[in-house]
Amino acid sequence: MGRPPDLSVYPDQPGIYLYRDGKGKILYVGKARSIRKRLASYFAAGPKHPKTEALLAEFETIDTVVANTESEALALENAFIKKHKPRYNILLRDDKTYPYVKVTTGEEWPRAHVTRRVLKDGHSYFGPFLPARTCRGAMKMVQRMFQIRTCRIEIDGTLPRPCLYHDMHACLGPCVAGLTTKAAYDDAVRDVVLFLSGRNEELTPRLAAKMEAAAEAEQYEMAAAYRDCLRTVEELAQKQRVQSLAGEDVDVFGDFADGGNVAVSVLHVRGGAVLDSRELFWEGLGEVEPEEFWVALLSQYYDATTFLPREVHLPLEVAEEALEPLEAWLSDRRGTKVAIRTPKRGAAFDRVRIARDNARTSHVRRFRTAREAGEKATLALSKALDLDRRPSRIECFDISHFQGSDTYASCVVFVDGAPAKGEYRAFRIDRPVPDDFASIAEAVTRRYERRRAEGEPLPDLLVIDGGKGQLSAALAALDRVGIELPAVGLAKREEELFVPGRSLPVTLPRRNAGLKLLQRARDEAHRFGLSHHRRARSRRTLQSPLLAVPGLGPASVKRLLAVFGNGEAALAASPEALAAAAGKTAAARIERFRESSGGDRR
Repeated sequence: MGRPPDLSVYPDQPGIYLYRDGKGKILYVGKARSIRKRLASYFAAGPKHPKTEALLAEFETIDTVVANTESEALALENAFIKKHKPRYNILLRDDKTYPYVKVTTGEEWPRAHVTRRVLKDGHSYFGPFLPARTCRGAMKMVQRMFQIRTCRIEIDGTLPRPCLYHDMHACLGPCVAGLTTKAAYDDAVRDVVLFLSGRNEELTPRLAAKMEAAAEAEQYEMAAAYRDCLRTVEELAQKQRVQSLAGEDVDVFGDFADGGNVAVSVLHVRGGAVLDSRELFWEGLGEVEPEEFWVALLSQYYDATTFLPREVHLPLEVAEEALEPLEAWLSDRRGTKVAIRTPKRGAAFDRVRIARDNARTSHVRRFRTAREAGEKATLALSKALDLDRRPSRIECFDISHFQGSDTYASCVVFVDGAPAKGEYRAFRIDRPVPDDFASIAEAVTRRYERRRAEGEPLPDLLVIDGGKGQLSAALAALDRVGIELPAVGLAKREEELFVPGRSLPVTLPRRNAGLKLLQRARDEAHRFGLSHHRRARSRRTLQSPLLAVPGLGPASVKRLLAVFGNGEAALAASPEALAAAAGKTAAARIERFRESSGGDRR
């Protein structure tokens, strides 16, 4: 357990606090009106939530970031959680993405296009659009009314003629010199941003002024276009006002929890009508304080969207002091008051009940069906391998290497037939020559010595990708550690199962649910190992001495590393071998580099 900190050194101000482990990794991010008082509550005497006890047992240091207000601290908390994904925080997981219109305002000649990913990339995003089909309509209006580009080409004004969009009056044509000016194009982009932001009261006088200016200049076709654009914007503004008066603008939340898994349903009510719904899921969340869950959910949910409703309805009461900074943050972003409340009667209460019913149905569809399939598969394994109990927790190891370098052992975990990705681990194996048996033994030793020392649960079944040799190496490692586990080796060629104590392999029918589960675990371990290989090779490419060779680009470096394994071996290779690997031009460049560096390095 990390030592209780000296609270006097922490600020009595709003902000966030970061619990870190011994390696500096962030374990938990929290916000507080007073950082010092909030931290004091963690170390006060008395019973604590199991998650809090686990956090206090693992942390080593606590850092802080001071904010001006509690709502500013909330925004900071969201940013840190999104970037670092601390494992003790409640992380938002969504099953559906909605379209946005992205305007690349970070570029010299911005373009507009539809996307379903919102990034912190310096550009502007508008949405999400509910229902999704309305996004395409918005894009058509952007093109028809404001004529900013949608293409990806580089704009340098050197093209001889514009594309068809310019002829259709759907693009101003910045790609061809003389068709528009930078000032006129930037003006159109500003109009697009105002239109997509719903700031029609600012856009309308701008369009009216442009219409009058075009008419005075006797540019009647352009004046007519601005007139039509102005009418469209005024009609949209009128529809928004009518809808606002006709009905509510609310997001309604309902939840259902069972077996440590949580489902949340969100109903989007616009103009008094339910336009769409959204489902959110948390697997293996365990027991969480309701106040912590809902504040974390709402702050992360609305941090990822540009549209905010007037009201948010929750299925249960949350303390007012917990909601105050959240309401202030949402109101500040919307520009008008946003209220979070829990309806007790009437139509609003009925909608919350519908949202809870939807969440219950989603929970059954998402978790119970998967759990039943997982139980079926693990029961089939228990029968096939003659195990004492159903292997609820399975851990699978795979060894992968690349021509003798970057050997990794990957370990993936499946619980009740489903991957528990947060528990995956990879082990870097440093050996002069590839040795799958020794690598398996080292990974198994490192894994289970630590699990035993930390009191963590052990698997009900250990799966090794390989035959008798790999399985024997794993069993010998377990014996040295002093742990006895049921284990099986899965050989790729015939998909045979090697079981300790049996002279002949076990062959299961191809459709056997237990075999399919083992194959999934083996394939997932292989995929996870390959991902580490790619990152390692990418880092090695960036650091390779081959990059010092004048004129030798990254593509040639990658080809050479794929053949020779490392930069030193490539620099020492013969001209013939280099030419065969990367071509005569690359070989000649390396040869000149070797000569200029003091002679042949072979």
